[in-house]
Amino acid sequence: MATMTPPVSTAITPSLLPVYKRATMEFVAGAGVELIDADGRRYVDFTSGIAVNALGYGDPGLRQVMQHAADGLIHVSNLFRTTQGEHLADKLVSLSFADRVFFCNSGAEANEGAFKIARRWARGIGGPAKHEIIAIRGSFHGRLFGTLAATDRPNYRMPFRPLAGGISIVERDLDDLEVALNAETVAAVILEPIQGEGGVRVLEREFVRRVRELTQQRQIALIFDEIQCGLGRTGTVFAYEGLQVVPDIMTLAKPLAGGLPMGAILVTEAVASAMQPGDHGTTFGGGPFVATVASYVVDRLSDPALLGNVRTMGATMRGELENIASRTGRIRAIRGVGLMMGIDVTEPAADVIARARELGLLLVSAGEHTVRLLPPLVIGDADLLRGLKILETALAA
Repeated sequence: MATMTPPVSTAITPSLLPVYKRATMEFVAGAGVELIDADGRRYVDFTSGIAVNALGYGDPGLRQVMQHAADGLIHVSNLFRTTQGEHLADKLVSLSFADRVFFCNSGAEANEGAFKIARRWARGIGGPAKHEIIAIRGSFHGRLFGTLAATDRPNYRMPFRPLAGGISIVERDLDDLEVALNAETVAAVILEPIQGEGGVRVLEREFVRRVRELTQQRQIALIFDEIQCGLGRTGTVFAYEGLQVVPDIMTLAKPLAGGLPMGAILVTEAVASAMQPGDHGTTFGGGPFVATVASYVVDRLSDPALLGNVRTMGATMRGELENIASRTGRIRAIRGVGLMMGIDVTEPAADVIARARELGLLLVSAGEHTVRLLPPLVIGDADLLRGLKILETALAA
């Protein structure tokens, strides 16, 4: 049977809800670290689908495992056991601090679930007053009502007030946190080890260690949101390894299932034991098809060779960005770890991104004056340097 090729559209359909400012090009294919548009033009991709496509495009192993998974069950619901989801949960437990895993469909959903788990646990040890969730300045945890309340983006929040109650944002400051972390009322603190949307700001190890001490002293759950920075992007399987600080709960998503929608909540037994049948649920989370694919992706993203490549390419990227900053005078700061970098530029980030796109490089912003670089984790030296050369040209224009 012949494969049908969908027609190439020439305009963005009015049928889609207009919540994105989409670029006009339409991507129809990809190869390695490049995306290819409907006109056949190739772009070096330093966005990875916003940190999703960690293995780039056309990975033969990923394609093979998807084809194999499609021969089996796609969905049966969580009313019944499936080996694939249980096997993936065991794998994530073996790689991390966690004892239990809950699968869902996205990062925002994972964070919402983490809030519920933390509150359920905190209620058991402190009663209904112990329910508050604390996030910090610069955070981004999603756009659902609970996660939006924990997201430090006034323009995202304002049209949807009132937001979910019992969730507050405090300054990224230990003195403020010491006051805010009331043992009687606070259930959990949520942190991104690297604030991706908030400017690629790496939380200092001593800051996170002190937060961990405070939360342990006051029986407050510590949640790490590793939706963007986890699963290999920093050069370790999880970003918390570099901090040498272990949370009680961790959320994952973006690259977890190789582009298929999947999130996960990883929890210690001490916290997970508070959850009972009926306390939470999902229709699609951890289904056999997506779990099979995710198991392959997790194997790849925890491979020491791939992690070594991330560290090597990350060091190369930082060094080249420093050289570009020196040559152009257009970069004011460089931040990040591994292949998650941000540069503060001297003009609106959107202008740099637009010029780079015209030159064949895809970038994404992380604030009004911050350009974010998130290349696939499989990128090699030649493609990395090619992309950075385009970036330099865009900056110098």
